[in-house]
Amino acid sequence: MPITVQDVLDKLMEPVNHIQNTVDTLKAGDPAAEVKAIATAFMATHKVIEQTIALGANLLITHEGIYFSHHDHTEDLEKDPVYNEKRRLITESGLAIYRFHDYWHRYKPDGIMAGLIQALNWQSHIVENQPAATILSIPSMTVAEISEHIKGRLGIKFLRFAGDLSMKCTRIGLLAGYRGGGSLCIPLYEQEDLDLIIYGEGPEWETPEYVRDANNQGMKRNLIVLGHAESEEPGMSYFAQCLQKMFPSIPTYFIPVEQALQVI
Repeated sequence: MPITVQDVLDKLMEPVNHIQNTVDTLKAGDPAAEVKAIATAFMATHKVIEQTIALGANLLITHEGIYFSHHDHTEDLEKDPVYNEKRRLITESGLAIYRFHDYWHRYKPDGIMAGLIQALNWQSHIVENQPAATILSIPSMTVAEISEHIKGRLGIKFLRFAGDLSMKCTRIGLLAGYRGGGSLCIPLYEQEDLDLIIYGEGPEWETPEYVRDANNQGMKRNLIVLGHAESEEPGMSYFAQCLQKMFPSIPTYFIPVEQALQVI
């Protein structure tokens, strides 16, 4: 019996109670279409869409939105040439695109975090999975050594940090995506006795400035900033592995993206 786009979506939402006002909707394509192959990616960039089509996949499942807005606001883009060219490519291809964001984050454990921890090979170091953070206890390493471990395991070219590269750390708070705000991160240092927080991104005037003040006062705190995509893309690679187990008869591909921001 053919597996439709809607069959896949229903299966993905099954482990989580229905979420109202979610961004997880079918953004393009026919829910009744038979699924030939599936591609997953952090974001449906123009290049990712082209690669999906070239692979013969007709369902792309992406974590972030297509048109540069979390809530899919496109009203101001209707005359923009980049938006219109991307929309043309999607429409003419007939590709189905589903955003899998809120539900994947509400899996237990959070699917994005599970993928990031697997990519870092830190599964055995988990102390506690909290709703927005995972607390880890690793063998003693300096911030510099942890940074090199991260770059090697995630295949990324650069990181940003605040603190002391020579300080040895064992207690780490790990937060993927846009969870780097001060209201979430700052209390974790004290509550969880953390040496280091690693997150995707957050306001630069909040947690980084707290870390700077802490170190100027002699209270050692450290921070490593991965980048939003860099922290969440491993979760979509892990998702592709899960999909292959859910639907073994359907070819499944993970499409990575390069870091959007470069160092000059």
